[in-house]
Amino acid sequence: MKRKAESAQVSPANGHSKKQATEANGIQGHFGDSLFKPETVKQYTTEYAESEPYKHAVVSNLIEDSLLRSVRSEILENIHFTPKETDIYKIQQSGDLANLDGLPSSALEKLPSLLKLRDALYSYDFRQWLSTVTGAGALSGMKTDMAVNVYVPGCHLLCHDDVIGSRRVSYILYLTDPDKPWKAEWGGALRLYPTDKEEDESKGGFKVPNPNWSKVIPPAWNQLSFFAVQPGESFHDVEEVYKRSEGEAEDDGGRVRMAISGWFHIPQEGEEGFEPGLEEKLAEKSSLQQLQGKAEQFDRPQIHWHDPELLAKAQDPNYDKNALLELSEADLEFLLKYMTPNYLTPDTVEELNEMFTEESTLQLSNFLNSKYSKRLRGCLEGARFAEWSEQKFATSRPPHKHRYQYMSTDGPPAVNRVRDNPFELVRNDLLPSLPFRKWLSLATGLTLKQSYVIARKFRRGLDYQLAQGYDGEDPQLEYCLCLTPTSGWGGDDEPAEEDGETDGKGKQAEAEDEDNVGGYELYMAGDEADDDAGEGSDDGVEIPARVQSQSHTGAGARRNAKRKKADPAIYKAAADDEDDGILVSNPASWNTLNVVLRDQGTLKFVKYVSQSAPGDRWDFAGCVEVEPDGEMVDDEDEDEVDAGAST
Repeated sequence: MKRKAESAQVSPANGHSKKQATEANGIQGHFGDSLFKPETVKQYTTEYAESEPYKHAVVSNLIEDSLLRSVRSEILENIHFTPKETDIYKIQQSGDLANLDGLPSSALEKLPSLLKLRDALYSYDFRQWLSTVTGAGALSGMKTDMAVNVYVPGCHLLCHDDVIGSRRVSYILYLTDPDKPWKAEWGGALRLYPTDKEEDESKGGFKVPNPNWSKVIPPAWNQLSFFAVQPGESFHDVEEVYKRSEGEAEDDGGRVRMAISGWFHIPQEGEEGFEPGLEEKLAEKSSLQQLQGKAEQFDRPQIHWHDPELLAKAQDPNYDKNALLELSEADLEFLLKYMTPNYLTPDTVEELNEMFTEESTLQLSNFLNSKYSKRLRGCLEGARFAEWSEQKFATSRPPHKHRYQYMSTDGPPAVNRVRDNPFELVRNDLLPSLPFRKWLSLATGLTLKQSYVIARKFRRGLDYQLAQGYDGEDPQLEYCLCLTPTSGWGGDDEPAEEDGETDGKGKQAEAEDEDNVGGYELYMAGDEADDDAGEGSDDGVEIPARVQSQSHTGAGARRNAKRKKADPAIYKAAADDEDDGILVSNPASWNTLNVVLRDQGTLKFVKYVSQSAPGDRWDFAGCVEVEPDGEMVDDEDEDEVDAGAST
């Protein structure tokens, strides 16, 4: 194929030319000896076409070794890295390297090898090689897009598909220590997720990513991994880089996973292969629309609403709706089996009501009474319970939204068969009950309707819930009873007392986890949507510094729609004086009930639980519909709610 000549592009800032040589001792000389040989191209083309779970390839010794060693040295000596953390990642990242030409000459003089590498990767020859191997079409040499990411122990990047704007091919070039080969058990691998084909009632097909990855590609010096960006298919993550275990030899160089990662974009206007309107078409298939599309019907778990009042009506023909206005002796007797007595006194309930009216949130320590708490803790820490939960819990999906183990309540409580299991009694007896809903209504001053509760387990080194907004027209009351039995999460792990003598106000949990092992639940204010929101992003929802403890990180705003017009591939740190938008933050803890009135657009996530966390996070998460006008539903209202209906 005859190629067009590429004219030089000169930056007015420093005069550096982006004209790229193509002779054998020029650009091609910067790559491995055999890369451009026809038999090598054929080999990688075949391997790429036959790869699973989606098309990808791995190239060893991509760059001439001495050049890449020089690049690594320049980076270590001259590039500043900023720690960044969001709901989706924790990394240390350089600024965007796409616009190296815009740097002053004094800075460029320190990065000659990095400039050579950038020009080589985006050269016509290598773009043609990549286009041939992937069959992805023409690639832009004008729009370069790359950054250096450093993953140290604790760093990670969760599941996403890279679908943003005009991206066509994703790549990672590893710059790990060339003299200390990376070991797979250190983590940091690129992991690829298969998709399952699902069909809805109209026989339309949807690809839903499996919660478990099927391909693991560990880092290696001078190794390139790449794949075509495909909406709803190119799901991948970066495994956490694991901390050195106690007693392990300290010969790992600190486990610094350094890599240059970036994207090749579709041709821009004026380039060979440019297609007018293509970028807009790709935007329609963005990750954001994947999150909001009809494929939600295949999410697991689904919400199954339950109305305890309907059950009470069915069981008692003389049921009096006015009974919702106060707790009866029978209600108190029932709740006292579970709850700390002081939370049930009229003075405490009134005080909680006042606090909630002012703050729209409550945080109650020692929620379960000391007797039941002790019994439940013994259950959770027992071998029998671990065996039982392995059988009863399923894994949520899709992983680009969340991954955790769950056990939901799909209908009315089934208590009789779980009397010997205090965990299931909380799930099936206490939380879905009418007395608990009445107490919750009195404590918040809200008129409550149908509810849903789910038991969750966030396994360390695996699980998380990425930031999602709430789009209901009316506010929703949400609660989380955290029952994480291990200590060391950063909150008040061991309450001062568990004998029922709490002050009734609860305790504001402070996240002071020095190692930031995750596992905390966070509510943040969402911004109003603007014209830029439809582009989507996998930047992540910024975690403010006061939640991050010593990491002091910040980043962009995936699904946080208030963004400036900018290339979404470039991450930006939040300014120090910006309002962090935190509404509630709850570290994993033992026996703490958190209650939040959630408005439309409010974001919520549970941060990925690090492998170095002291254990798994256990909780019960519930949501309750709120009567919008705060008035009781009329007795004449005969509209019944199907307790098993999914939404």
